[in-house]
Amino acid sequence: MNKLKNPVNDALFEAFLKLETLEECYAFFEDICTFKEIEAMGARLEAAKLLDKGNTYEEILKKINISSSTLSRVSKAFKYGTGGYKLIIDRVEEKKD
Repeated sequence: MNKLKNPVNDALFEAFLKLETLEECYAFFEDICTFKEIEAMGARLEAAKLLDKGNTYEEILKKINISSSTLSRVSKAFKYGTGGYKLIIDRVEEKKD
């Protein structure tokens, strides 16, 4: 995470924390990202959720539009990264309960 830490990214992440509704997220992300970037981030998060549930690579590749190399990168980050995927997956699940 330290390699990302700088004042510009701090401001970006602070902006993310100010978003309060799904509608605000859609408006902000549509302005700041391309459709493909949003779609790619969504696919990565969905892949992490499926990995968390114990799905195999083959099952995930059949369920969502993601390349095997991207899935491999998601899996590596999910297993050995900073814990960001697991943190958000757990928080989203908590909110559902």
